[in-house]
Amino acid sequence: MKIFKFGGASVKDAEGVKNVVTVLNHEGYGNALIVVSAMGKMTNAFENIINSYHNKTSDLQVNIEFVKNYHFQIIETLFEANKQPTINEVSNYLNEINYFITNNKSADYNFIYDQLIGFGELISTKIISNYLNFIGIKNNWLDVRNYIKTDTTYRDAYVNWESTKEVIGALNVSTLYITQGFLGSDSKNFTTSLGREGSDYTAAIFAHCLNAESLTIWKDVDGVLNADPRYFKNPVLLQQISYDEAIEMAFYGASVIHPKTLKPLENKNIPLYVRSFYNLDRKGTTVSQGHHLIPEIPCFILKQNQILVSISALDFSFMVEYNLSDIFKILHTYKLKVNLIQNSALNFSVCIEDKFNNFELFLTEIKQKYEVSFFENVSLYTIRHSNKEAVNEIESKGEVLLKQVTQGTVQIVRK
Repeated sequence: MKIFKFGGASVKDAEGVKNVVTVLNHEGYGNALIVVSAMGKMTNAFENIINSYHNKTSDLQVNIEFVKNYHFQIIETLFEANKQPTINEVSNYLNEINYFITNNKSADYNFIYDQLIGFGELISTKIISNYLNFIGIKNNWLDVRNYIKTDTTYRDAYVNWESTKEVIGALNVSTLYITQGFLGSDSKNFTTSLGREGSDYTAAIFAHCLNAESLTIWKDVDGVLNADPRYFKNPVLLQQISYDEAIEMAFYGASVIHPKTLKPLENKNIPLYVRSFYNLDRKGTTVSQGHHLIPEIPCFILKQNQILVSISALDFSFMVEYNLSDIFKILHTYKLKVNLIQNSALNFSVCIEDKFNNFELFLTEIKQKYEVSFFENVSLYTIRHSNKEAVNEIESKGEVLLKQVTQGTVQIVRK
């Protein structure tokens, strides 16, 4: 079985949906499973709904109406005739949103987020599945929440692999399926999410559980580049990446491949292809066993909106194991993601991202025990397979606040 994953950019409008058909006809789809994200920027649009509801602002219904009109326009363009059944199904999802908003009793933002955010994926896959059936490509639509089972860590759920393998393993591998990325459900059938960009991970879960032949992630770029073209000039296509190297790149924040995606594939030696849905004849990037990196050149990874925190003891004593353990416990309590650490005798520095908006709470607690200073909105550059020229390129662009060098990798925090 082949697994195909299409992100939001590939299905942002009716032409994008039609291009999915072009890809399927080019690649073959007799025994395939398609994982699809929310259309275009709809995840952001649903986040606007969530924030309006949670913060009780007056634009809630305006935001819901925007989502409705966006999808209805795509339906109008795709179906021309016989569009009413799909409009009715999308309307039912919108009714579910309003029902949750009216009846929800929980004040937990993360729980609310997961109960609403997944409607983007549910609506997009329902439209695409219906369109494929409409033009004669028969497929089975799956609600992924019935297949990927997780714990209750809302917005960053952990997969219950035993339950998930059992359910997914029962699928007929000689048919075409379409399902949602990013989502799962807990033991009480509340919706959970696997983290932003988690659709890649969803596809890897299905690939692993179905012993798939391959997983292809379809992008609007030719494959994995050695740098993000939005921030670096003249990026180069990486033709081959080993699993280990790809995991390292994902760990440091490479945005093309989700950090959790690779291990389920490596465990069963399933190759990952990253290809362009615009240029179907190009091979793109292969992630598999084999050569570490082709071509062997520096790779740049940028993480923005970071916070560099410097921590020292109030009595100027050494920063030893007890202090570090205590600091990491507080970081964990407030779900602050650590992307770089550096320790000296009197000082501990950490570069973090505040995904859950808990930094102020973290500061309040840690200042009771330590001297703390910090820089907000800094950028963390990681250079894999670095050389002198690559390092000079980053350092020349702004003030360097921290630099750390390990074998083959340089990390620089810069204003």
